[in-house]
Amino acid sequence: MSHHRRVYVVAQDVEVRRLLTQNVAAVGAEAWPFKTSAEFLRMVQHLDPACVLVDLDLADGSGLDILNGMRDRGLDWPVIAMSGREDMDLAVQAMKLGALDFLRMIPSREMLALALASAWKALDKAVAAGAARRDAQERLARLTAREIDVSLALLAGGSNKTIAHEFGISVRTVEMHRAHVMTKLGVRSLPEAALLVTQAGVDLTRKLSALPKPSAGGLAEARFAANDCREQLAQLSRRMIA
Repeated sequence: MSHHRRVYVVAQDVEVRRLLTQNVAAVGAEAWPFKTSAEFLRMVQHLDPACVLVDLDLADGSGLDILNGMRDRGLDWPVIAMSGREDMDLAVQAMKLGALDFLRMIPSREMLALALASAWKALDKAVAAGAARRDAQERLARLTAREIDVSLALLAGGSNKTIAHEFGISVRTVEMHRAHVMTKLGVRSLPEAALLVTQAGVDLTRKLSALPKPSAGGLAEARFAANDCREQLAQLSRRMIA
């Protein structure tokens, strides 16, 4: 069965977990049950992308931990939150943390089917975006430290001459680095390179604000921004292989 027809069911109560698992199966999906949020979060990095159905009324009160934990791990799988309580604050909290839907426990098979139909569409988009993000990260990982320095300076609007002066290298060397960057990233222009960096999950806005302007001698700031960028890429890479 394909990944987008799988549903991770997190519910501590045995009877609730059984009924939810039955209802998931009844709408044509494969249910993978988990008893606690901690159990699910221990395994989540090893699981394939899927929809998540979580009972927020866990005995230890950790239902929202799943939403927090997935966000911290950079996982944007669709989460359908449920509760047997008429608690508007809880629903608002869940939605703010990224829940796609909020259902009253225990949802009918019809309600569950509708919610899952939307969730699977969201999952398809998330999987496609994740593939594009990984591809962008892999391309950026090909750049050397100096190529990242030069790339950020170019994206900040620096000219070849200004960048050469700031980094103490020749204009020809800047041109060579630029050509290598374009080849390694598989792009034809700086706007395409900027889009690729953004797709990789790097916050260019903050990075570029620290780069030197043509009339400034901000080499230290430029190198700090480049180092920060490299560290962010390293963190993204570690998350990919974790």
